[in-house]
Amino acid sequence: MKRREFIAAASAALLVSPRCSWAQGKPHRLGFLAVGDGSGKALNQDERVLLDGLRSNGWIEGRNLTIDYRFSQPRDRLPASVAALIALSPDVLIVVGPQAAVALKSATATIPIVFVAVGDPLGLGLVQSLSRPGGNITGLSTIVHEGFFGKRVEILRELVPSATKIALLVNRDNPIHRAILANEVSSTARNLGVDLPTVEATTTEELDVAFASAAAQHADGIVKLGDPLTAVQAPRIIALAEKYHLPALYLFRRNADIGGLVVYGPDFADLFRRAAGYVDKILKGTNFSDLPVERPTKFTLVINLKTAKALGLSVPPTLLARADEVVE
Repeated sequence: MKRREFIAAASAALLVSPRCSWAQGKPHRLGFLAVGDGSGKALNQDERVLLDGLRSNGWIEGRNLTIDYRFSQPRDRLPASVAALIALSPDVLIVVGPQAAVALKSATATIPIVFVAVGDPLGLGLVQSLSRPGGNITGLSTIVHEGFFGKRVEILRELVPSATKIALLVNRDNPIHRAILANEVSSTARNLGVDLPTVEATTTEELDVAFASAAAQHADGIVKLGDPLTAVQAPRIIALAEKYHLPALYLFRRNADIGGLVVYGPDFADLFRRAAGYVDKILKGTNFSDLPVERPTKFTLVINLKTAKALGLSVPPTLLARADEVVE
């Protein structure tokens, strides 16, 4: 080869990005254990942000990446979904929610797992510490500052200042809910001067019973704790809140778009975007033990004025001023 041709070829090789060279090899395989949109066939709005994040890092499904999707809802599907993903031997597993994360971690000690939206990974025994998770699992937690639960109740109280009883919609199968009930409810009720009775639902059918119970107890509002069941059944829950004329506070941003009164919680879309960065690093060979569990850095307060008007509520100007978005 002539000297000029050699230099040109070498220069061209140096200009080829790592992303391009990876794309030429065998596609990597991901397993995604998602909550889904309720159809059992598609991701929800926040989960789809993960795919956008992967694309921004050069990982294109169907080109250099194969993704196998399974869903954890309804809950009787979880064992089969876990077994199916493990059998595919993916390079990385992504999992949403505490119950699914625990199930997946119990099923493999070797495949790297990135979790999203797990409230207390340390308390659940998923990791040894947040800074050095150990084992084969890390990810994005929803651990927030102390008093976050109380802040959510306080926001609903601002919307309904006359409220003396606010029901909590809980799923006792969710370990994070059990921890909140044990550690935070009594002190929050005492500090805010409200009763906080619980109404429970572990299945879709029990949601109707839970709202009927809240109404029968003359609750002035209801706070929905975050859970895969209530995420999937958001339209049903919003319809029940309307049926029983109950002002309700939700955790997931998309609830406000379909009629939910008020949302306050972590920006879940941002968590999924950051999770794509974890996957990118693992696929590029980063030592798994060097990836600490991270917490939310963005939070969202959204108020639906149309729903507030239908409920006869006047939204305080101070609360409107703090809102990140107002749905009219």
